Amino acid sequence: MTKRATTRAVYVISVAAELAGMHPQTLRIYERRGLVTPARTEGGNRRYSDADIALLQRISELTNEGMNLEGIRRVMRLEDENARLRSELEKAREIALHAIREAEQRPAPRSGGSDLVPLKQAVAVFGQRPSIFDER
Repeated sequence: MTKRATTRAVYVISVAAELAGMHPQTLRIYERRGLVTPARTEGGNRRYSDADIALLQRISELTNEGMNLEGIRRVMRLEDENARLRSELEKAREIALHAIREAEQRPAPRSGGSDLVPLKQAVAVFGQRPSIFDER
């Protein structure tokens, strides 16, 4: 599914509540608490997207684990931050690999040396490979 399709707000509150497995009043409470922000029609009616439904299902998972709404808000912020940082890390890896490949393809300097300096360093990221220089 494309991002555009997941963010297009098409579901009325009753359908969104059914898809998320909760009561419509619960969706209103989550909106008042700032956990979800549905789109609004010109007439002021709420419209939920597939992304909103996924968010509501995540909130439901966390409440079923015994978390209160403030805890859920914090967890969701941390999950967003984690996703952003992982994306930045992936971009940094791609830039580093591209720079290494470019440097390896350049002809060696006439002085007989190399413009690459050996570097002994490892970067450890929990749950991932220990170095940004590993080939995938």
